[in-house]
Amino acid sequence: MAKMAVVALGGNALLRGNQKGTIEEQEQNTYETMKNLLFLIKDGYNLVISHGNGPQVGNILMRNDAGETEYGIPQMPLDICVADSQGGIGYMLQKGLRNVMNEQGIDREIISLITMVEVSEEDEAFKNPTKRVGKTYYDKSETDRLVKEKGWIFKEEVKEGKKGWRRVVPSPKPLDILNKRIVKELAESGVIVIASGGGGIPVAKKNAKLVPIEAVIDKDSASSLLARQIGADEFYILTDVPYVYLNYAEPNQKILEILDKADAEKYLNEGKFGEGNMSPKIRAAIEFVEYGGKKSVITESTKLEDKRYGTKITLNY
Repeated sequence: MAKMAVVALGGNALLRGNQKGTIEEQEQNTYETMKNLLFLIKDGYNLVISHGNGPQVGNILMRNDAGETEYGIPQMPLDICVADSQGGIGYMLQKGLRNVMNEQGIDREIISLITMVEVSEEDEAFKNPTKRVGKTYYDKSETDRLVKEKGWIFKEEVKEGKKGWRRVVPSPKPLDILNKRIVKELAESGVIVIASGGGGIPVAKKNAKLVPIEAVIDKDSASSLLARQIGADEFYILTDVPYVYLNYAEPNQKILEILDKADAEKYLNEGKFGEGNMSPKIRAAIEFVEYGGKKSVITESTKLEDKRYGTKITLNY
């Protein structure tokens, strides 16, 4: 049977930090990113692709705000916004990858799946929401109104000397990818599957029904869970650096090329990785190899095919 890989695309796969986010920019970025996955396809891998959605769902939320303020259009909740982003991004990834494969004479089916992910309402994350979403800053009068009208939670921030408030939501741990069986079945049949976009749509089970949860699931954690649940052999996390580093951007910065689970956990517990950046990726990589995966790789998308790059994490050396 062919090897199976799950590739988690970072936010810069579609939108670079210095760009406005036009459709032309996002489609070109998507096309370039998809070219980097060709070697896995040519090597015969069964492939599942997941992706982030931070900039895109943030824009959707701001359109929500503008539509309600200017035209009285009712706002859609966060779960619907995540589903919207899964559909839009999935379409761009499908189109980009089909164009790349057509240029190479490769004929494989691709499908995007709207993916729900179960979480628990008892998760500790609900006690201290920290994930920033939507508009960059609200002023105090807007904040007071939205707390009263919608029950949103805000945290005060100061940026470049300017005080403002950001909306925050919980980021609970993913417990189950609800369409994992069909993802596995399709991938093993050779279909390239795009799933669990943006960490998935958070839902919880209540009285035998699924109910939406206003939260955001970490994309890499959900991708790791998906990779484990479908029995993937390899798990790739694509980010904006070619390696994981100890003491990143410090004078004593050090490249980490190979890590086993024990060393990765040791450095993680010592705070050697940025909590808001690399630490979630390390945790996701560790979880994958801890529960049966053969290898996790963290690298930059253009370096994916070059085996000289990337930090490889395995259970043991």
